[in-house]
Amino acid sequence: MKEERSLSLLQLMVNEGLVPSLEEEENRKTVIEKLKQIVVAWVKRVAWQRRLPKQDIAVTSATLLTYGSYGLGVHGSESDIDALCVGPYFATMDDFFIVLYNMLKSRPEVSEIYCVKDVKVPLMRFVFDGILIDLPFVQLKVLVVPENLDILNPVFLRDIDETGWKSLSRVLANTQICRLVPDLKKFQSMLRCVKFWAKRRGVYGNLNGFLGGIHLAILAAFVCQCDPFVGLSALISHFFKKFAFWPWPRPVELQDETLHPTLNPTETRLYMPIRLPFSSYEYCHSNITKSTFYKIRTEFLRGHNLTKDLLKFDFDWHNVLEPFPYTKKYAWFLKIFLSASKQDELGDWVGWIKSRFCCLLFKLEEVQGLCDPNPAEYIDVNIADPHVIF
Repeated sequence: MKEERSLSLLQLMVNEGLVPSLEEEENRKTVIEKLKQIVVAWVKRVAWQRRLPKQDIAVTSATLLTYGSYGLGVHGSESDIDALCVGPYFATMDDFFIVLYNMLKSRPEVSEIYCVKDVKVPLMRFVFDGILIDLPFVQLKVLVVPENLDILNPVFLRDIDETGWKSLSRVLANTQICRLVPDLKKFQSMLRCVKFWAKRRGVYGNLNGFLGGIHLAILAAFVCQCDPFVGLSALISHFFKKFAFWPWPRPVELQDETLHPTLNPTETRLYMPIRLPFSSYEYCHSNITKSTFYKIRTEFLRGHNLTKDLLKFDFDWHNVLEPFPYTKKYAWFLKIFLSASKQDELGDWVGWIKSRFCCLLFKLEEVQGLCDPNPAEYIDVNIADPHVIF
């Protein structure tokens, strides 16, 4: 019966379009390969501009490292690609935002390109052959960045500045999670389901004060480590049970024999401390507030109540994954309408506003006591100007 439940859940994921087709997979691989070639051409151009010796120009290189949902292998057909551009010692952030930007802008496959600079992790965002790409940059203190770069090798991690480290930490976290889970395929299936659940129930999105992709990945990996021999449906059931009754603010941390366990048993500055899997003292950046913490815990408990008996004859995954009923639950709503005169200006404007959502959340909590931000964003077909509504 449990195997039957697992198979029906996998089928539901396929039906919902969460598993990309082979054609879409090939398209993504082609895009990554093309981008790698552009990035290598870019560093050689910068090396030539810097008047490096010919032998250095010949051997120097750069690469791309994917992370996020694509890097973990849990992307859907609509997912974007998060890729880190890794350059050699002479390539600077200015070279990235000027020289590489111009090279990308001139390509026929690239559209809607813009730079996001005034953030913790500066990046370029663009569409390449129909796929949205987020591309931050890190500079390593080497001349040659190998294509199959082992990012856990300490040789490559020396003298990296704070901005570079923030960019790199996302790739490090992905690499470690994939290394530490006992069964990667099972973990990937589980994480796909958990992310779908979080989006349906309105508890997904770090900017909105909820759980981001990295938080859910570590929580899912933690359950996989605790229960390495159970099937997919049992893993989902154990996930809800584990975190419905977790004694927050006790941190969640993956078992890793190469790291010392945390000395501090509680991390009281955060509502839900989740330790990054490559560090003994760093935690996932979190915007969780009093309101969103309450909602996340409520949803964990609801998930537990619906999955604690998988063998019930009328059990149905659709009940667990039912969209959150905002209009039934609440009487008051706040609509944020953002518009711009040009489509390419809208991206920067929306990004700037989104980065300040948390400030608004705190203020609303002061006035209302409770606030439940709906992560959905949409467009009104009756309005001509480029816009987004939250």
